[in-house]
Amino acid sequence: MKVVSSLKSLKKRDINNKVVKRRGKIYVINKKNPRMKARQG
Repeated sequence: MKVVSSLKSLKKRDINNKVVKRRGKIYVINKKNPRMKARQG
């Protein structure tokens, strides 16, 4: 899990990336490639 200031660049890295908001934090998750994880906030 990476903590980054901008998730927009990470979202474009893979087709299956999704941006979700949980408990006030924004996450990038990927079901097909679980290594693609990031959080902001």
